[in-house]
Amino acid sequence: MKYDLIPNSLFIKNRKKFMAQMKPKSIAVFNSNDVYPIGADSTLAFEQHRDIFYLSGADQEETLLLLFPDAMDKKHREILFVTETNDHIAVWEGEKLTKEKATEVSGIDTVYWLSDFDKIFFDLMTEAETIYFNTNEHYRQAVVTETREDRFIKKCKADFPAHQWAKSNPILQEIRGIKEPEELDIMQTACNITEKGFRRLLGFVKPGVWEYEIQAELMHEFLRNKSKGFAYTPIIASGNNANVLHYVVNNQQCKDGDLLLMDVAAEYANYSSDLSRTIPVNRKFTARQKAVYEAVLRVKNEATKMLVPGTIWAEYHKEVGQLMTSELLGLGLLDKADVQNENKDWPAYKKYFMHGTSHHIGLNTHDYGLLKTPMKANMVFTVEPGIYIPKEGFGIRLEDDVVIQEKGEPFNLMGNIPIEVEEIESLMNQ
Repeated sequence: MKYDLIPNSLFIKNRKKFMAQMKPKSIAVFNSNDVYPIGADSTLAFEQHRDIFYLSGADQEETLLLLFPDAMDKKHREILFVTETNDHIAVWEGEKLTKEKATEVSGIDTVYWLSDFDKIFFDLMTEAETIYFNTNEHYRQAVVTETREDRFIKKCKADFPAHQWAKSNPILQEIRGIKEPEELDIMQTACNITEKGFRRLLGFVKPGVWEYEIQAELMHEFLRNKSKGFAYTPIIASGNNANVLHYVVNNQQCKDGDLLLMDVAAEYANYSSDLSRTIPVNRKFTARQKAVYEAVLRVKNEATKMLVPGTIWAEYHKEVGQLMTSELLGLGLLDKADVQNENKDWPAYKKYFMHGTSHHIGLNTHDYGLLKTPMKANMVFTVEPGIYIPKEGFGIRLEDDVVIQEKGEPFNLMGNIPIEVEEIESLMNQ
């Protein structure tokens, strides 16, 4: 890993929060992700399952975490299983976690080799009544691949049919949504790296550059600052490409007069940042582009103020929709008849702003976190309104990541990243 060692106090706190909500005489198991094959002997770069990372800090394949707060033997109340390393593996693949290093990273004293899991797990299951399975219940999930967790659940149900089953996900949704100070520091680092990438671009973008060249500039800056790279597939959309919400081919040339919408951000230590900015390719907004841009910015600023403890996510989006409706009327994109005759299930503003304004962010770009209950302090949300006008050949989205505070407006983790028209034009023309 490129990132600096995270204090294991974070993972100790996270485990305590999880175990405090477990049923009596219950075991919870968390698996690492698979290494996914491409073909022949090639594989995708490994990405750790965010739940086992959140609870242990272990960032390698073939790792397993077991939590059993009521284990008769105190040393078995937290166990980390890691794949056994040796000199051959060290030569071919590099350093892996030793037992001592695994303890240093996680704060877990009891570490076994993964080959010992079946025997130890069987013994502990004779003491347990319930097993917590870690199913993926994120509201946006659409996974078709069978995961390591899926295979474990199948085997466990077959091997231990008399045990009760419970779900880890509701606990994780609650505790992962509220960030610890250490997590906020890591996310601030990710945002700071993103800022460096964006500022690099302001002097690079001009008519004639290609979208993929911009992507390369960002990757260069991210890697040189201890990031693995993009937190999600980058969107670098010039001209009308910006009106494709998930435009990711990034293969077109930027033309004079285009706006360039970029939804691009760095990860750091497996935590995401999520930035959107829209800039003029020729380094000067037209009057119309500026008017639409400033409308989006006003919506973003007002929407940000609404992210306070007690806010309900669904109601917040309705209020943002009203703000956007007002701006679209001012821009002449909607008229009063459009609003009066709108379908309440698909309001008139949705013609030009068809996606949500905010989502949780953290270890995942679209992170775990409760959405149907009131917002709480130290939740981190994106704020990302946009206006998309295919007939005029451009779209504009602006996005920052903000931390809800106990009192007052949220703290903007991206507050140092240029967003005002005048600052962007000035920096691009230096």
